[in-house]
Amino acid sequence: MAAPAPNTQQEMRRRNLARVLHAVADGGPQSRAAVAARIGLTRTAVSTLVDELLGAGLLVELGPGRSGAVGRPGTALALSDGGPCGIGAEIGVDHLAVCAVDLRGEVRARTAMDAANRDSDPGPVLEQLAGLVGEVAHEARGLGLRPAGLAVAVPGLVARGTTTIVQAPNLGWTDLDLGPRLAEKALGGGNAGGSGSGSGGVGAGGTAVCSIDNEANLGALAELWLGGHTPPPDDFVHVSAEIGIGAAIVVDGELLRGTRGFAGELGHVPVRPEGRPCACGGIGCLEQYAGEEAVLRAAGLDPRATAAQHPGPGARIDLLATRAEGGDRAVLGALAEAGSALGTALTGAVNLLDPQTVVLGGALARLAPWLLPSLEHELGRRLAGPPPVSVSRLGADGPLLGAAHSVVRAVLDDPMAHRA
Repeated sequence: MAAPAPNTQQEMRRRNLARVLHAVADGGPQSRAAVAARIGLTRTAVSTLVDELLGAGLLVELGPGRSGAVGRPGTALALSDGGPCGIGAEIGVDHLAVCAVDLRGEVRARTAMDAANRDSDPGPVLEQLAGLVGEVAHEARGLGLRPAGLAVAVPGLVARGTTTIVQAPNLGWTDLDLGPRLAEKALGGGNAGGSGSGSGGVGAGGTAVCSIDNEANLGALAELWLGGHTPPPDDFVHVSAEIGIGAAIVVDGELLRGTRGFAGELGHVPVRPEGRPCACGGIGCLEQYAGEEAVLRAAGLDPRATAAQHPGPGARIDLLATRAEGGDRAVLGALAEAGSALGTALTGAVNLLDPQTVVLGGALARLAPWLLPSLEHELGRRLAGPPPVSVSRLGADGPLLGAAHSVVRAVLDDPMAHRA
């Protein structure tokens, strides 16, 4: 959907500054003349905008660049590798992770820790997360970066336009507004006290923004921005997994959120109407046949005992992949059943949405070699001309990268709100 036309001179200036930054972000280092040709403004107008962005520390000059025109090449402009950066965080069922991404999209600092977050009290989890955010923000500042905000990926439903987790079954959290808690702990709450605040906190020395989103949504946005598809699809269904299964839908290059922000709950689509009860209150949900614990049970492995023996993010998935590579028949059968269940659930989504492609991300990317045959078979026998299914190259990093890049995109969209 096209953005409304700016109705004031100041709004037009802000819009044009963003257009210049996006042009450099999308096209790489280029001259002022090349930027002017790309966005359809005069060289004089672009030069004025560029000078402002250089002064704000958002662009840098690298040296001679190509303009495509006859004559001496102009100075190449590039996004700054200093200045604002995005801090992304992820609360997983068995881990916490935080990273900092600069305007060029490079991960400049990162940390993670194993954490048993299932059915946990939110307070200690957020204290630990705030400590990790403080570490990464401090490291980023040491590299000449300014944290512009914090975005957090969570495995649960987040009410649209809020920071409230309505339900996160695998964490045991309901009706929890993370915004004020993180503003105090990780962003510093405008004060020097609290974990992650002071000299290392995101909020130190400037205004910070905190946003919370479903991990599947942020994984899909990462796929849209960083997936490396040629050409990038405008319409796709992104399916990912940790303990549960989530999906997100991109239509015309935009995330489809739904009225309440709950679009994409593929894990709770019934695939066996008379099947197993689910933690959500439903019966026969996909998660009960293709989620991590369901696959472990189908392979003859006790989920709790396996989790104790193989703690940490991705450890059980690696175990399943290793056994599948070794030809373990029970694991191969469990993965085939999971792929079939995924295909059944995706059939309804494909019929309803008609996407260009389906992308497997998160833990599903690691298990794709054994899921895809039965998944594609199910789609093929149920659909006339099923869409191609691809595997994300981002894997389990998708939600964390999507979180950090969502902050970076906000800087590109409104650069002067983040000037030095």
